[in-house]
Amino acid sequence: MDTWDPERYARFAAERAQPFQDLLAMVRPVPGGRVVDLGCGSGEPTAELHRRLGAAETVGLDSSPAMLERARPLQGGGLRFEPGDIADFGDGGWDVVFSNAALQWVPGHEALFGRLVAALAGGGQLAVQMPANYDHPSHVVAGELAAEEPFRSALGDWRGPAPVRAPEWYATLLDRLGLAEQHVRLQVYLHHLAARDEVVEWVRGTLLTAYAERLPAELFERFLDRYRRRLLPLLEDERPYRYPFKRILLWGGLPPG
Repeated sequence: MDTWDPERYARFAAERAQPFQDLLAMVRPVPGGRVVDLGCGSGEPTAELHRRLGAAETVGLDSSPAMLERARPLQGGGLRFEPGDIADFGDGGWDVVFSNAALQWVPGHEALFGRLVAALAGGGQLAVQMPANYDHPSHVVAGELAAEEPFRSALGDWRGPAPVRAPEWYATLLDRLGLAEQHVRLQVYLHHLAARDEVVEWVRGTLLTAYAERLPAELFERFLDRYRRRLLPLLEDERPYRYPFKRILLWGGLPPG
């Protein structure tokens, strides 16, 4: 079941735009090159990626039919969108492998990043942005509820997406994979939301989609209600609500080959 809602996700599009812009600024143009965007979502950032890098071909991959339906009107001029699972990605010869806020959904990052680097052409670039806010109450509470009944039994062995690793882990991994030229950083984006209640809507558009996918609809509504009642007292009741959100941004380049 596709639990991604493009409208809900787009509600905070302005806040989510800056990390994309910061990641894109790390990438060198590739005039006439080949670019792939893993987890392209609704496609607007992919279209900008295509224009800014000057690529001859840019392919946006996503597993959400709803997101791809919204993206397809943007196709043309070397830009196209295709269904695809990042876990299965293994094509080669790309000048840029780009992924903005998607790889956190895929487990086994050592093997995953190995495949992504192997997909690069000589002199290719890997650029990735991932949320790293798993120690904030908005994420901690979801994990706590997943370990409680009746959600524990319904979820089986699954307890939520695995948190991303520390920035220094990725820096070491990139070097081992041959990306000696690199830039890895942890950045905090401070978002001003109208009130603390909006944190629930923010997380419902991203992290909680994984719970909605695995829980029956009625049980997910109970999960969401309990999540809201437990989370809000942990957040300061101020207007605007200041929501700090940590993200890892990383870039690495292969030597020409």
